[in-house]
Amino acid sequence: MSDLKARCLDAFPEWLKSLGSDIGSLAELLGREELDEGTRRWVAGGINYLFKSLDLIPDGIEDLGFIDDAFVVRVAAAKALAGDPDNETLKRLAGDAQLIESFLEEDFARLQAYVDGLSQVAARGRTVDEVVADGGLREQLVGEAKAWAESYDAPTFARDEKNLVKLRAFLATKLPS
Repeated sequence: MSDLKARCLDAFPEWLKSLGSDIGSLAELLGREELDEGTRRWVAGGINYLFKSLDLIPDGIEDLGFIDDAFVVRVAAAKALAGDPDNETLKRLAGDAQLIESFLEEDFARLQAYVDGLSQVAARGRTVDEVVADGGLREQLVGEAKAWAESYDAPTFARDEKNLVKLRAFLATKLPS
């Protein structure tokens, strides 16, 4: 097994375990009034993705269903880091984006472009642009994210190279060109 595969098989299950607390931390960040608009946009995009009805990998798929959410949150955090470079949650999640880039190789640029476009995509009837502009919608998203984080039950991600192959295939197929 290559070093990259081993790193992914170690990291991805941990990302699924921490996804609830990661979302809770991002929701707290999103709720801060002093957060600049650019950072708010990326954080809201990562959170709003959780509530998107048609995400890259359907949430019910065993072992893989929430890993795309973990990927999107990390890529969004990497983009948000420019606006809040001292935030520990953003630094940790953004640091993980490097492993995603190594894993996805040429498809990583497609994932970044996908995350870039999330501000225009509606989830639960609201876009990220609307959340950024409207404090009431922002509060609503923060509340829903905190509730989601508290109820989240981490799925498994078996330490099996076949899961990595399936994950790459899903993302290669579903990410827009």
